[in-house]
Amino acid sequence: MPIMIKGRAVNQEFIRKIKEISGEDIYKCMQCGTCAAACPMRDMMEISPTRAIHLIHFGLMNQVKASNTVWLCASCHTCESRCPRGLDLPKVMEAIRLLTLRENEDYVVPFEIKKEEIRDLPPIAMVAAFRKHTA
Repeated sequence: MPIMIKGRAVNQEFIRKIKEISGEDIYKCMQCGTCAAACPMRDMMEISPTRAIHLIHFGLMNQVKASNTVWLCASCHTCESRCPRGLDLPKVMEAIRLLTLRENEDYVVPFEIKKEEIRDLPPIAMVAAFRKHTA
């Protein structure tokens, strides 16, 4: 029987896939907010890392994937090093990116980048962005 919250079924398949890919149990998170407080990218994120985990708990895949949060995660592991429960949040963010890219939803479209911008961007940063943000 599916888990219901406010009359809606929780997307358990999304949660199962995140756990399978990341190897992390998102239910370790106790919503303390330490990850969001430590995150150097937090001010640019649409939803905080804490909120992202909260939404994942409820299987709200579309809200998490629609935000820029998983794409802005720098995987610096500051959140992981400060998490009192030892949750490796960068692995969870990577799992969400992979699930999105498996649906062939590119976050960056290389051919839409202006030539002027390409000239000014470091090649290594562009390669890293293409690996992280394209299927």
